[in-house]
Amino acid sequence: MNFSQLYDISVSLSPEIAVWPGDPAIEITRASEIAKGADANVTRLNLGAHSATHMDAPVHFIEGTPGIDSFALDALVGTVQVLNMTGLETHIGAAHLEAASIPAGTSRVLFKTRNSQYWQTDPDNFHRDFIALAPDGAHWLTQHGVKLVGIDYLSIEQFDSAHHETHHILLAERVVIVEGLNLSEIEPGEYTLMALPLKIKNADGAPARVLLGR
Repeated sequence: MNFSQLYDISVSLSPEIAVWPGDPAIEITRASEIAKGADANVTRLNLGAHSATHMDAPVHFIEGTPGIDSFALDALVGTVQVLNMTGLETHIGAAHLEAASIPAGTSRVLFKTRNSQYWQTDPDNFHRDFIALAPDGAHWLTQHGVKLVGIDYLSIEQFDSAHHETHHILLAERVVIVEGLNLSEIEPGEYTLMALPLKIKNADGAPARVLLGR
C-alpha cells in the first residue's frame, strides 16, 4: 500500500488516561532499570484489556464465543468511511445513519463525534455523557453488511446501559468493535484502515494501534 499520508488515531496508553469506571487503572512501571544497575530497561504493564484505544471480542459480552485472537484479518484492514456525527447531542440511531449518505457496499465505519474533544481537553477524567451508538443504529449496521465499527470514546454503548443491547447486537453478528479512537484531527471521508489488536489468546478485548491512510 502506498499512502501520501498516514494518521495515527490511537490514544496512547498512559496512567493519566481515564478508564471505564471499575476497570483496572493503567499502571506503567519499570521492572528493571539501567540507571539502577540492570542490563536493560524493562517495562511492566498492568491494565485492563479495554484501556485507551482497544477492540472488543464477542466473548466480552457473549459467553462461549470467540476471543480477540479469532478476528478475521480481512475485517481489520481495508476501506473505511469516517462519518461526521459531531453535531449530534443524542446517540447515533438508524435515522442518523440513513441521513449520512453512506456509500453502498461500505463495510467499515468510524464515527467522529464531539467525544474526540475529550482526548484533547480533558483526557484524565471519565465523561459519562459521551455520544454512543443506539441499539437501532447497531441493527442498521448489521442489516447493511458493516463488519467493523469504531467510535471516539471508551465504549460504543451509552453509559449505564441496562442490558448492553448495542454490544450484543453487534457481537452476535461478529461485527468488530473499535473503541477509544481519537478522530479530532481527521476529516470525514474515505480512508484505508489498519486496526490491529494485540493477539492475546481467548481475551475479551485488547489494546490496539489504529491507523488511517490516504
